Amino acid sequence: MNAPGPVTISQAMAVAIGHHQAGRLAEAEAIYRQVLAVAPNHPDALHFLGVLAAQMGRHDLAVQMIRQSLALAPDNAAALSNYGEACRKQGQLDEAIGAYRRAIRLMPGTAAIQSNLGNALAERGAIDDSVAACREAIRLDPNFAEAWSNLGNALREKGALDEAIAACRRATELKPGYAEAHGNLGNALRDAGLLDAAISTHRRALSLKPRDPILLNNLAVALNERGLKSGHPALQADGRVFSTGGDPSATVDARREAVRRHPDSADAHVNLGNALLIAELPGGADAFRRAIELDPTHASAHANLAAALRKLGLFEEALAHGERAAASDPRCPIIQNTLGSILSELGQTKEAEAAFRKALELRPDYASAKNNLSATLDVLGQLDEAIATYRELLRLKPDYAEAWSNLGNALKDEGQLDEALACYRRAIELKPGDITAHSNLVYVAQFHPHYGCAALAGERARWARQHATFNETITPHANSPDPRRRLRVGYVSPDFRDHVIGRNLLPLFANHDRGEFEIICYSGTAPGDAFTDRFRSLADGWRSTLGVPDADLAATIRADGVDILVDLTQHMAGNRLAMFARRPAPVQISFAGYPDGTGLEAIGYRISDRHLDAGAPSSPAEKVFRIDSFWCYDPCGADVEINELPALANGTPPTFGCLNNFCKITDGMLALWARVLTQVEGSRLMILSPVGRHRARILELLMRAGVAAHRVEWVTSRPRKEYLEWYRRLDVVLDTFPYNGHTTTLDALWMGVPVVSLAGETPVSRAGLSILGNLGVPEWVAHSHDEFVRIAVGLANDLPALARWRATLRERMEASVLMDAPRFARNIEAAFRGAWEAWCATAESTMPRV
Repeated sequence: MNAPGPVTISQAMAVAIGHHQAGRLAEAEAIYRQVLAVAPNHPDALHFLGVLAAQMGRHDLAVQMIRQSLALAPDNAAALSNYGEACRKQGQLDEAIGAYRRAIRLMPGTAAIQSNLGNALAERGAIDDSVAACREAIRLDPNFAEAWSNLGNALREKGALDEAIAACRRATELKPGYAEAHGNLGNALRDAGLLDAAISTHRRALSLKPRDPILLNNLAVALNERGLKSGHPALQADGRVFSTGGDPSATVDARREAVRRHPDSADAHVNLGNALLIAELPGGADAFRRAIELDPTHASAHANLAAALRKLGLFEEALAHGERAAASDPRCPIIQNTLGSILSELGQTKEAEAAFRKALELRPDYASAKNNLSATLDVLGQLDEAIATYRELLRLKPDYAEAWSNLGNALKDEGQLDEALACYRRAIELKPGDITAHSNLVYVAQFHPHYGCAALAGERARWARQHATFNETITPHANSPDPRRRLRVGYVSPDFRDHVIGRNLLPLFANHDRGEFEIICYSGTAPGDAFTDRFRSLADGWRSTLGVPDADLAATIRADGVDILVDLTQHMAGNRLAMFARRPAPVQISFAGYPDGTGLEAIGYRISDRHLDAGAPSSPAEKVFRIDSFWCYDPCGADVEINELPALANGTPPTFGCLNNFCKITDGMLALWARVLTQVEGSRLMILSPVGRHRARILELLMRAGVAAHRVEWVTSRPRKEYLEWYRRLDVVLDTFPYNGHTTTLDALWMGVPVVSLAGETPVSRAGLSILGNLGVPEWVAHSHDEFVRIAVGLANDLPALARWRATLRERMEASVLMDAPRFARNIEAAFRGAWEAWCATAESTMPRV
């Protein structure tokens, strides 16, 4: 028998390709490398070794090997296509798209290359081009399941959900075992709001590929969304997440036992995660973590975990996962939008702006990112661009209720109250259940000069009818009706932080009688600051309410046995009024956000003071406790000394000023200020305002009234110490109307600057009357326009008297009720005790007799 002859390179390549096609990758790799040892520039060996590297997840090596092959054989269409796929997996989308297009020119009838091009174009954000490429692939091969699946993905990104669902279904019909197509169909169903169908479809996908991290991630997203809609009972407290819901299934119990027996087994932990998902127990975030354990570079899992953590208020951890997601997939607009939202919550506003702009660069028609960018620009004081961006968004998507509400916020900040209220009404019309937009309307109506007490009460009543009516039965409270026992008081607020509400509350918390009252804070504050730490140290219990549905928060408060629940927000941002409507505590009281009520019958009491209330109650059931002062001022360590009166020190005419929120400055108030300035020769006016076109409108109004433009100075928001230092340049402060200054008036008086205020009918228009009356200077309060002008001009024309006031106002404040923290606390505690005694009397009268 003759010995076999030497094997040629062609024969070796044929053997290697046979191994490769049969899945014997190690054998194939060994032969490819033997060929390259003999012929280092063999293009096919380089190409197939690159393909093998891609199959093993080494896309960086695949790009390198196939690039070398193409340098030797640039017209190899198959190599160009595989090179494009390796580049796409590496995130090199422009390179991938170019490779696919070169391959198509060489092999124009290949459906697979067209389909891959569609994938890359979709990831690049060129959705219309992606749809066209996928449709061309289907034209070339109508039974190509992958092309139908890719078309479904592109249509989903475009928002054409019915077409997307149909395309993905066609892919699963053509290839029933195609797990990724089932996953894509599940995503489209989820986006269409068909969550039960989506979850079922994702489970089908996972049954085909049980350990696939992307498919596990998809199921987790759908379960998380359904959990949020149904109100899965999860609450973060004391840094831990715990559940108050149903018992785990037998499968979950078995998986937990496996983890206890094999704590180092990754499979045991993965199986537990799967069981939690299948049992529909709270665990969306855990599922994302499982997916990350399976694939640490899985961008979507990191991004979705970041979004879930953000909803729980765990912003630092959320940011870490958001940044890892962006590093893994820097060209995904959804990830950039998620990252921007987290940065915004952390107060890193400029960084958030950059992330939102990046998202829009990747997908210019991305509505959520455009809405978020606009809101960020508003926070940054860039009102003109914020408003223009909102309007551009609403031209593209006129039914976007949240954008209408946010546009209203920006217009409010610009002082355009009529336009702001119209925007809120449009948002409510589009989405009647939008509590935030409706609360915005109720709150901002107080700034409008045409809303009196009756009109405001009507707006609050409409809010209550729309959002505070439930079919569920309110069960009787089990609290012991002992009128003299120690009471458990729950405070609910998003503002346990360096905020006007937080600063007003600290004196109360620091002086509460702990023998009589136990304090629990239900905090929507995130991220916290030094004030948050102080509040937490002064509380007996602390619960984070971030991400907790109203029904579950109400159940937790009831389980905590709270006797008196205090709303500290009213209709301001972050309120939990819909939770209060469920009556989790026997006595519910409103206080501190602003001096007016909520309109909810479930909140039976409001704390005010003897100066503030002159009109109709907030609701027919509301009772008002009138304490000595609604405010208790604490400078909170702001170390700014009082200076000499500027007009005397500089030898200049007096400087008037208003450092209130600009939205409080109405046209009628400007006309009144102009009358003051024209009667005090050479006087100047300092106004706090964001930069924008509204300044020109204000100047025009003042100039028409006889005030030259050079007499007006604009300043923008600054940190508290710098803000207080502006009062060192003012001689007299002119208050706003109908929404008076509250904390700003106290700040001015602390800095020795008299405030001239105009009192009206609504509580917010009588804040100046309250503060100045409690300071013992009611003569600075006007009850008519003419009286306002007379008081302001009289003060400005008597510089020696102004100098004496400047030297003595701080001392007068310190000696007044405005800074008597123990008295403030005793007043509020007396109100709490009175409300509790009234409930006890009612409870005892309805108790069955034995």
